[in-house]
Amino acid sequence: MPLEEYRRKRDFDKTPEPPPKVAKKKTRDLFFCVQKHLASHLHYDFRLEHNGVLLSWAVPKGPSLDPAVRRLAVPVEDHTLAAGEFEGVHEGQVRGSGAVIIWDEGTAEMVRDEPGHVSFLLHGRKLSGGFALTRTGERRWILIKVRDEAARPGSDIVTEQPASVRSGFTWQELRRQPQAGQP
Repeated sequence: MPLEEYRRKRDFDKTPEPPPKVAKKKTRDLFFCVQKHLASHLHYDFRLEHNGVLLSWAVPKGPSLDPAVRRLAVPVEDHTLAAGEFEGVHEGQVRGSGAVIIWDEGTAEMVRDEPGHVSFLLHGRKLSGGFALTRTGERRWILIKVRDEAARPGSDIVTEQPASVRSGFTWQELRRQPQAGQP
């Protein structure tokens, strides 16, 4: 059942995250987002809509626009589409504590969807063009930027543009905001 692990890991009476609901398939572009999240370690959560949920990978160093850079991507439980809208602070939560910013978001077009390999076009505010996720082990994938017009060899987009596309805050600034993450 989609989102079963997501439900199991959260207490929705205690978290500001929305309870899970699988979205009905609509005739619209697919959604993607990248949330920068300070939990036990600072990392980026890459989320890609597929069959009414967000497939999710933790990307420790964040995505890159440099096609020569390979980024480790560790699959985590599927998330709700609503979870991709969350920006705020989870205070004292058992799971997912810390500041979360929406580092990037936009639409996605699936190019190839096979077991162990997914390629897609992103139309985000920071990330655009072709990307691919390839499984290299049981819980290990690699996120790469395809060589195309949007590629920026030698760049480091996560350092160059650290702030949220929604609020304009960095994760450090967001966690200092009063009422951050409150509904």
